[in-house]
Amino acid sequence: MSQKIALVTGASRGLGAAMAEQLALRGWHVVAVARTVGGLEELDDRVKAAGLPGAGGLTLAPMDVTNDDAMRHLCRSVHDRWGHLDLWVHAAIHAAPLAPMGSLDAKDWEKSIATNTRATGMLIPMVEPLLRAAPAGMAMFLDDPKAGEKFYGAYGATKAAQIALARSWAAEGAKHGPRVVIGTPAPMPTAVRARFHPGEDRSKLADVRAEAARLLDLVN
Repeated sequence: MSQKIALVTGASRGLGAAMAEQLALRGWHVVAVARTVGGLEELDDRVKAAGLPGAGGLTLAPMDVTNDDAMRHLCRSVHDRWGHLDLWVHAAIHAAPLAPMGSLDAKDWEKSIATNTRATGMLIPMVEPLLRAAPAGMAMFLDDPKAGEKFYGAYGATKAAQIALARSWAAEGAKHGPRVVIGTPAPMPTAVRARFHPGEDRSKLADVRAEAARLLDLVN
């Protein structure tokens, strides 16, 4: 059986990094995308340090998901090398600081739209042919239902729009694929969470690696 291929966008830290690590340790080859080169290199080091027999490998792709040309080139490279993708995990996110709507920062708003919503809408048509070329291609999105909550305006609205795109894609592929799974992670001690809840007792939050393993069980 040929090795399974996964694309993880937002793979340098937090849940995205944990999911890329879990997939590699389960024998997948992971194309790990993120802007932060250091975070990707640390991910690679952790996978290699585990030294597990049968572990997969990583292709590090330091790029911004909002760069259409770069992502289009990456998808073409995946096609040329493997011909398909078995799984896409979309964990890339911009977490704008909490703020009342009357104080919404224009740059954070624009970056939230670009990363959380526009990039998702552009990536789906790029990735779908690769998933369709696999025997049972799947995509996973990560919900965080904050829309309408006070101070979550930019994050909540653009994250909700992202999930709305995913739900439409899931409905469209219900009969013939690709399968689209939307998981809802438990609260975890990630950088995003710390930005929203500074000073929180992080000992009560879910372990990131354990949560990654739980979510990946939904697509295995």
